[in-house]
Amino acid sequence: MATEPITLNVDSEAARVFNAASPDERRKLEALVSLQLLEVASKPNESLREVMRRISERAQERGLTEEQLREMLDDANS
Repeated sequence: MATEPITLNVDSEAARVFNAASPDERRKLEALVSLQLLEVASKPNESLREVMRRISERAQERGLTEEQLREMLDDANS
């Protein structure tokens, strides 16, 4: 998969998490953002709110809790 750099404005905490992450974790976070952008683009008639709701539902169906997500982000900072 070819990649191309882009610039995104994110929450300052999200930027801190990304900047503190290891190179491997950064690649994973970049892949996650890329997949989410592709998901939004694949359904142009769907609102962003609906896409975010669907993503949240999928994560919950797969067992990801808010606490686990926070732990993952905390681990990326360590």
